[in-house]
Amino acid sequence: MTPGSNIPLSTARVTVDVAAPVRLDVSGLLLTADGKVRSDDDFIFYNQPSGPGVTYRSGGGAAPDAIVVDTAALPPGIEKIVVTASPDAAGQTFQGVEPTATIRGADDNSVLATFTPPQLGSETALVVVEIYLRNGAWKARAVGQGYANGLAGIATDFGVTVEEPAPAAPPRQVAAPPVPQSPVAPAAPPMPPAPPAAPPAAPGKINLDKGRVSLQKNQTVSLVKGGRPLLSQVKMGLGWEPAFRGKDIDLDASVIAYGPQRNHIDSCYFGKLSIVNGAIKHSGDNLTGEGGGDDEVIVVDLGRLPQEVSGLVFTVNSFSGQKFTEVAKAYCRLVDAASGEELVRFDLTGAEPQTGVLMAKLIRQYSGEWEMTAMGDFVKARTVRNMVKPGAQAL
Repeated sequence: MTPGSNIPLSTARVTVDVAAPVRLDVSGLLLTADGKVRSDDDFIFYNQPSGPGVTYRSGGGAAPDAIVVDTAALPPGIEKIVVTASPDAAGQTFQGVEPTATIRGADDNSVLATFTPPQLGSETALVVVEIYLRNGAWKARAVGQGYANGLAGIATDFGVTVEEPAPAAPPRQVAAPPVPQSPVAPAAPPMPPAPPAAPPAAPGKINLDKGRVSLQKNQTVSLVKGGRPLLSQVKMGLGWEPAFRGKDIDLDASVIAYGPQRNHIDSCYFGKLSIVNGAIKHSGDNLTGEGGGDDEVIVVDLGRLPQEVSGLVFTVNSFSGQKFTEVAKAYCRLVDAASGEELVRFDLTGAEPQTGVLMAKLIRQYSGEWEMTAMGDFVKARTVRNMVKPGAQAL
């Protein structure tokens, strides 16, 4: 598509994803005939991921974020959905970045159209495409309108309330005598108005600049230090202890490798100790959980992983059927394989009477760096084979 062109939609449910060489935040706004939202609830983004007929879907860094529109479920009076994008990094512009929007059928993932806005520069946010109603039929139009004041500029244009930060109180000063002014001195020009504040931001990403990181459930750490990738080879150590003294716990640690479409590539576990040409290796099975330190270790050579591997999910299963309520002190920790330095740790603080847990995931970003997210999600699965589907859903 080219700017201004449109296509009729052959399906009621469409997905619009926006891909770029950098991580993008993708949003959707539900607009009435006057081009405004009805309320702030019509702004759909990462902190407010669903609304009537419109849903935000995170790609988790392995795939582009997307907005899913079900035109049949849109409320009366909504005549347009605009899909926006802005670089995730603060202050980054679209200079040198070519985003591409792909409009797909949401049910069969068929590509209906693609659009790459031309000649972008200082823009920090972009209205990419719009889904709109015309004469009773839904269509999609390529837009490519840029904003230099970020997502806040787009939000304000369409009627979303953007709160100004509270002004700081001026310091107390001793009054000084007035200074006489020349009658011919020009008046000082008025100060330009302050730009609108950005909409509420997602929690700031943690990196390793300050050393070892202890993660809470659902927190993410970027494996960079000083703005650069820190390491290429890591060890994921997983450990646990029996909750009841004298009762052995036989758990199995595994890692599942996925591709960009959440497709299963391979699984590394006690029965298959090496995958993807040796880039991922398993230390072997621990049958009791007794003893200090890591019970099982999985070594991942990030530098040798093929490009098709964009996500890794680390899991622990109880093949013998013991529940995680019988396990104590379960944890995973990421270690620099070269120095042995512990970089990231996640302690599983809760337990459920299930036989499997998704402990953590590593996601390759568009920039090439990796991010680790603590999970701690329990599932009913005694083997890694039964973890493949829930692992893909969690990416």
